[in-house]
Amino acid sequence: MSKIAKFILFFIIIIALIGGVFAYIGYKAVFTPNINNNSVGSYFYIPTNANFEQVLDSLIGNNILINKSSFIKTSQIKKYKNNIQSGRYYIEKQYSNNDLINMLRGGWQTPINVTVPSVRSIDKLCQTVSKYFEFSAEELDTLLKNESFISSYNLTDQTIISIFIPNTYQMYWNSSPEKFVERMKQEYDNFWTQERTNKAAAIGLSKIEVSTLASIVQSEQMQHSDERPKIAGLYLNRLQKGMLLQSDPTLVFALGDFTIKRIYDYHKEIESPYNTYKYTGLPPGPILSPEISSIDAVLNPETHNFIYMCAKEDFSGYHYFSTNLSEHNMYARRYHDALNRLNIR
Repeated sequence: MSKIAKFILFFIIIIALIGGVFAYIGYKAVFTPNINNNSVGSYFYIPTNANFEQVLDSLIGNNILINKSSFIKTSQIKKYKNNIQSGRYYIEKQYSNNDLINMLRGGWQTPINVTVPSVRSIDKLCQTVSKYFEFSAEELDTLLKNESFISSYNLTDQTIISIFIPNTYQMYWNSSPEKFVERMKQEYDNFWTQERTNKAAAIGLSKIEVSTLASIVQSEQMQHSDERPKIAGLYLNRLQKGMLLQSDPTLVFALGDFTIKRIYDYHKEIESPYNTYKYTGLPPGPILSPEISSIDAVLNPETHNFIYMCAKEDFSGYHYFSTNLSEHNMYARRYHDALNRLNIR
């Protein structure tokens, strides 16, 4: 072999070795684990409209990366800088840069369990559910008080609360307020199966009216859900007879003071469509977002002739039920005497 041939061969070997070294370095940068052990099992959040520099600063600030430069190099190779996806990401193990960037670039979020509670107002709903999401309570509140937005769902500011059926739902942290409401409306529509719709029709109520009555039933019986079908039957009896519902919780809602422990005659004089001591029929909307058990209690009421109820004087949370006023007044005196003995005003 000539000297020139040997030199060329030697040169090729050197180039191959150098290439191999760079290839190995590149391989390590891309595929070697680059997550600190103390970050495994944690969540990483990328806000909406974040850029690459903000993502990098957050990864470093939260002490997630072992090697910053290898992450940057891999990001350049995989064109991550132009593919930032907001969201909440779970760091399951010691991901390599390749694994981490694939997850972030692909938007492979971990959903959150959002518990929507039974609440008395839109304000309280916003304060509670916004804790799960990127959006603020103020953003959701503004949306739910936007008349144009509410009307797009054929609802009003008095009935919008009905679509937020208390339950736990899986959603994404970076969902917008609009997406959250859209999802809740979808869940509401799914809840109203044909069977439930038929039951509502059988008792002569619309879906919103069922939710409204359910909210009253639940407000009357917060402690013992087993009594709700009986209470539902009582109010349906009053509706069918054209009687005033005379529900104390509707007065409390109208007054807006949920610390009231005892209703007096002067409370009953408030001018409000929610005053069921003044106006027959159901109020214009729910006084809280009723639980599923309350809605189903209205759809599956007990059949009886009771038209009066009064809390028991033992404060067990249960009620006496009556078919006539004289019997009801007897129970009412017992209860008022018990309140007086305890100086409850």
